[in-house]
Amino acid sequence: MVHFKPYLVYLTLFMTCLFNCQETETHSDFKMPGDHTIAGLFPIHSVDDEVRLRPEVTLCGRSKTFNGHGYHLFQAMRFGIEEINNSSSLLPNVTLGYELYDVCSKSSNVYATLSVLSQPRGNHIRFPENVFNYYPKAVAVIGPDSTELTSISASLLSTFLVPQISYEATSMMFSEKQKYPSFLRTIPSDKHQVQMILMLLKKFGWSWISVIGSENDYGLQGVHLLEDLANQQEICIAYKDFVPILAQAADNTMQNMMVDINKFGAEVVVVFCNKRLARVFFEAVVLGNVTDKVWLATEDWSISSYITQVPGISRIGTVIGIAIKQRQVLGMKEFEEAYAQAKNTSEASGGPAQDRGDHTCNQHQALTANANTELSQFSMNAAYNVYAAVYAVAHGLHQLLGCPSGVCTPGKIYPWQLLAEIRKVNFTLQGNPVSFDEDGDPVSGYDIITWDWNGPNWTFKVIGTSTWYPVFLEIDGTKIHWHREENQVPRSVCSQDCLPGEARRIVGLHHCCFECVLCAAGTFLNSSDQYTCQPCQKEEWSPEGSQTCFNRTTEFLAWDHPVSLVLLGANTLLLLLLTGVASLFAQNLETPVVRSAGGRMCFLMLGSLAGAGCSPYCFLGEPTLLTCLLRQSLFALCFAVFLSCLTIRSFQLVFIFKLSAKMPALYHTWVHNHGSRTFVAVSSTIQLLICSVWLVAWTPLPIKEYKRFPELVVLECSKENSPGYMLSILYTWLLSVSCFACTYLGKDLPENYNEAKCMTFSLLFYFISWIGLATSSSIYNGKYMPAINMLVILSSLSGVFSGYFLPKCYVILCRPDLNTTEYFQASIQDYTQRCSSP
Repeated sequence: MVHFKPYLVYLTLFMTCLFNCQETETHSDFKMPGDHTIAGLFPIHSVDDEVRLRPEVTLCGRSKTFNGHGYHLFQAMRFGIEEINNSSSLLPNVTLGYELYDVCSKSSNVYATLSVLSQPRGNHIRFPENVFNYYPKAVAVIGPDSTELTSISASLLSTFLVPQISYEATSMMFSEKQKYPSFLRTIPSDKHQVQMILMLLKKFGWSWISVIGSENDYGLQGVHLLEDLANQQEICIAYKDFVPILAQAADNTMQNMMVDINKFGAEVVVVFCNKRLARVFFEAVVLGNVTDKVWLATEDWSISSYITQVPGISRIGTVIGIAIKQRQVLGMKEFEEAYAQAKNTSEASGGPAQDRGDHTCNQHQALTANANTELSQFSMNAAYNVYAAVYAVAHGLHQLLGCPSGVCTPGKIYPWQLLAEIRKVNFTLQGNPVSFDEDGDPVSGYDIITWDWNGPNWTFKVIGTSTWYPVFLEIDGTKIHWHREENQVPRSVCSQDCLPGEARRIVGLHHCCFECVLCAAGTFLNSSDQYTCQPCQKEEWSPEGSQTCFNRTTEFLAWDHPVSLVLLGANTLLLLLLTGVASLFAQNLETPVVRSAGGRMCFLMLGSLAGAGCSPYCFLGEPTLLTCLLRQSLFALCFAVFLSCLTIRSFQLVFIFKLSAKMPALYHTWVHNHGSRTFVAVSSTIQLLICSVWLVAWTPLPIKEYKRFPELVVLECSKENSPGYMLSILYTWLLSVSCFACTYLGKDLPENYNEAKCMTFSLLFYFISWIGLATSSSIYNGKYMPAINMLVILSSLSGVFSGYFLPKCYVILCRPDLNTTEYFQASIQDYTQRCSSP
């Protein structure tokens, strides 16, 4: 709250040294007494402030330029107050008075504001210690119209918390309540107008625009806000300029502006100018032959006949504008006609003259000569704003004076009390709601209009409407007559839209100018960011040029897969065969065939093959820690045991038949120290140590593999080709080669002991299988890799099983005559004779 030191400052409003004029008789058209007075500030005449050598008030009545628009606003306030005074429901026993001022210039506006703030009895302003105790001549002020005049009056009136309701000042700076606490308005703020302009641009897809503003508060602030918000909406301003205050259509500045508008190529031009400078601008547009554009108009000139009267303006293109919602003040036209008729009658009967002399500073000029000015829709909209402001003050007084009880309480009221009530008003006026938001702005909306030229005649059509509580824009585009062939909507973009899945790469300074780049596989173009190809999540994938990501398919070899079922059947059959052979050998353990095959060692060999045969089951289903540990290590260890047995059995036959006679001491030592068992134990232990180091140092763990296939998540075990695994395979191959060598050395042994052919075939099949696995791993790493591993293991086991055990089973089951001691002795004798013969 504002407090002043206890001192008095007197401002003499009519001092000759300040204003160079003297007080004269007040005209009844401008002043009417009442219980509570409302002041009105209206531009009834139009003059430009000149540079003066001393302070003085512009004499509005001396101006030859009558402002018909301001005249209608003046009459709207008089009509509203007379209507309220004649009402039985609103302020029933209270009379409103008014003091109206012609504010044709800054100096006259200052004069009017100080006059309003002066004491009811006296021409001075007293600055009180407490602003709550100040009582000026008027309890509220309606007007003025422009931003420049309003900023002056609002600064003064806000000091004393005198309610001020403007009907045409749209600058958003007045919404700052800390600077202008007592300011309200019945016309929307430019902030909402800019938002609607941007929504229009988005509606038609215009992202490359030119912006022209007037070089005053209205244009500068509007263009600045438009520029800020346009960047957020991905709208680029190709060209921006301002119409100077003293510009002329034909001067170099304006014609250079026309050249630049054409040069930058934007098809849409936003013109954020007041009426006067908008007319200068469009005169330059016609003179510069700038045609075939879309012109977006602000509410200040969108339906103003002052602009449409520019010669040749019908050729400039399509005009779409923001306009105050169309309102009518019912009865106002008849009120003005009655006023004009009364004035004409008064003059005919010798009434008072309009002007009392050029030497006076009379602000209250008679309006007889111009009373018949046309009431256009533009003026009617503004007149409704004045009319609504008067009723807002009346409704505030109605509440403050306790009128809802039926009888208004008379007495003095202070402006700050009335301000609090006006801010809370919420009523319907001729079917239209009237209220204010927290910033003192009306809760209203705009009409969207377009110019319509029917031959030489101009009119406008309402093509849509908008609100901002909530934000809403609706347009019927079929009502717009575009200036292009076939009535096509013009495009105003710097670069054509990219195809789906193509990101924009900015070229130059503006983000609206770009080239299109196809998004790579594994990335996608999000609709919220058209400039960056964003990577998909780890569990997602996308093809090239995608606008979304897809969930990856989890891949592993399931138990119920047909390939799995075939391999499971074959592997289970092999294990059953191993079990059957073990049973058969157990029943024929003491027969020559079983004894020659290794005797009890055969069970170790069959058991190791069965253990190795369990490893394929670990390749099926989702990998777990246990299956990852066993799937390769179990086979490597068990198969090494089998190869150790097979190697030592082959070596032992060669040793017995070929070296025992030559090295009896070595053979005796070998047998005495259980050489075969020792070799198998040592060889198996070596492989066990290799596998242990492998599983500890390079522990295979279940993992999800993402890199191999973009659309798949392959469940597998890690480090499947680790150095430990390769070392175990290398050792297995060493045993295989040793076994093959021993078998080859015994190729000339007795037939019952000669297994060179079968073992050669079995080991070659083993080598080929693992070479095939290595080749497959180098060219394929997909879903069926576990099946390939199973197939290799199964083929290796089947090969050595078939090559070693099936022939012996055949002899036992089908040729019992060959499974006798006599047959084996005869075979040995035959081998001995062949070796001893020269």
